[in-house]
Amino acid sequence: MSPILYQSVARFRSMRRSIKPGIKIGFVPTMGALHEGHLSLVREARNHNDVVVASIFVNPSQFGEGEDFDKYPRQLEKDAELLAEYGVDHLFAPTTDDMYGKNHVTYIDPRGFDDTPEGSARPGHFAGVATIVTKLFNIVGPTNAYFGQKDAAQCVLIKRIVKDLDMDLNVVVMDIVREHDGLAMSSRNAYLSRDERAAAPIIHRSLSAAKAIYDSKGSVESSVLAAAVEEGLKSEPLVSEVQYVAVDSKETMQPLQIVGNEGAIISLACKIGSVRLIDNIIL
Repeated sequence: MSPILYQSVARFRSMRRSIKPGIKIGFVPTMGALHEGHLSLVREARNHNDVVVASIFVNPSQFGEGEDFDKYPRQLEKDAELLAEYGVDHLFAPTTDDMYGKNHVTYIDPRGFDDTPEGSARPGHFAGVATIVTKLFNIVGPTNAYFGQKDAAQCVLIKRIVKDLDMDLNVVVMDIVREHDGLAMSSRNAYLSRDERAAAPIIHRSLSAAKAIYDSKGSVESSVLAAAVEEGLKSEPLVSEVQYVAVDSKETMQPLQIVGNEGAIISLACKIGSVRLIDNIIL
């Protein structure tokens, strides 16, 4: 049975008011172009909640100038069919005009996140993420919300939003889902040519090489780990740009000098040809 589709805030809220208190609502926010990574979140939500809501909204405020907002894949009908197979009850797919009316002026500014490597590479991105996630949480009113670890800084930010703004919900972060050769699943993988797709697993191999160094030493300078990742990436001719390799705290995304027993997260952004991809690994 297909999920019930809502393309306006007012219509969704009318349904939301009919759900009785105490009913557990699982929420999976997406930008569509669904793949197994998204569907793993949906399965987890279905297993642990009474009602499952998914959203599909390509959020303009998190895209910068020259990014791929206009060409980002949009396939609502196909995505709705996938969500039906996994038991989603309600699909919220609002219009941009409904989410950002002509007089919209209010945005969430998560201080410090523009100073992270991902924030520096994409100015304004995290304000856009923080704003849309806050709006969606206000509209959906979930018990549990599900996100993938691939967007590492985003996951830290969303947990911060929930804590700082005293939101009454639980954020569940699920492991990265990968292709058979280690490439992190992403809607942007569809942009890769055949040769670029064959080269793309170098990203995970480079991260894994750094993890092997950490596992063998237990305590290591961050610069050593970052250098190992960069060396791996630069060994692949189709890696046209390494935007950053960062070794940060898993809790705050602040940079670390030494990685010890507390572990860390190594994250990166690079381009394979013209396609920007991100990935990370937990130590």
